[in-house]
Amino acid sequence: MDLKTTYLGLDLKNPIVSGASPLATSVDSARELEDAGVAAIVMSSLFEEEILGEEAVQQETESHGESFGEAMSYMVEPHGFHLGPDRYLETVRQLKEALGIPVIGSLNGSTPGGWTGYAKKIQEAGADALELNIFYLATDPDVAGNDMDERTLDVVRAVTSEVSIPVAVKLSPYFSSIPSMARRLVEAGAAGLVLFNRFYQPDINIEQLEVEPNLRLSTSEELLLRLRWLALLSGQVDASLSATGGVHTAVDVIKAVMAGAHTAQMVSALLIHGPAHVSRTLEAVEFWMKEHDYTSVAQMLGSMNLSHTPNPAGIARVNYMKVLDSWQR
Repeated sequence: MDLKTTYLGLDLKNPIVSGASPLATSVDSARELEDAGVAAIVMSSLFEEEILGEEAVQQETESHGESFGEAMSYMVEPHGFHLGPDRYLETVRQLKEALGIPVIGSLNGSTPGGWTGYAKKIQEAGADALELNIFYLATDPDVAGNDMDERTLDVVRAVTSEVSIPVAVKLSPYFSSIPSMARRLVEAGAAGLVLFNRFYQPDINIEQLEVEPNLRLSTSEELLLRLRWLALLSGQVDASLSATGGVHTAVDVIKAVMAGAHTAQMVSALLIHGPAHVSRTLEAVEFWMKEHDYTSVAQMLGSMNLSHTPNPAGIARVNYMKVLDSWQR
């Protein structure tokens, strides 16, 4: 059974990729993922705020010597699995030395600027590719949707001008025209598109009157949005496609590939079940393929996208009416 696929020009042994998560912040956990069968690892994101914060500290230190030594202690330290710029680059080097699978770096930001230069440093550290997680929340009513689109495109142009490794863009599902934006991102230099970013929505503590972070892991239900847009974009954009958000089971992986995804990124499922979940999922994928006379992942790829499905309208609008009509008390 041939499970091989190609993503961002990288030859992968199967379509399952470990998406950006705490599991890729140490060599030991990354090795567990590789041993379990993941074809590539996306590192957790290095945030624009972390990079700019470190640069500000360096500027103060260089200009004032030790006079700001005490003030340095008041700088906010990264929490959880955030590594900070220097440790991030060192982790890239360590992972590349320890693993035999591709390592994909990740940058998270919202504006073009000096921080995008870190893309080149991530490349120099040995990353095989780079994933851009561009997050910009429009809160100003004077900022038009097209302005937001242009800001995203500017970031992609800035990053792709710095590196020669392939760059994938992790898309938001909230663009007014996803197909148009997808095509413009590819024209701006993106080699791949990742569908879709999971935005964590803050909650309100009504007793403490505070805004609180609210982390909820995904379920397979979230994959449905990804399947529709993978099926619509597959064959229409000259780029690799990856599904992220809702990939938990072998069935999810198969659906994503059939819709047009070259890879399926797992995060929540790995956090819940551990790395061994990958090997079980791959075994189930192979079993299903044998049962249904598929000999390769390439044979399945895009077989249910807009141009191949027997009912293209079901992906677009007609399905909406059928779903409403299917409700029974």
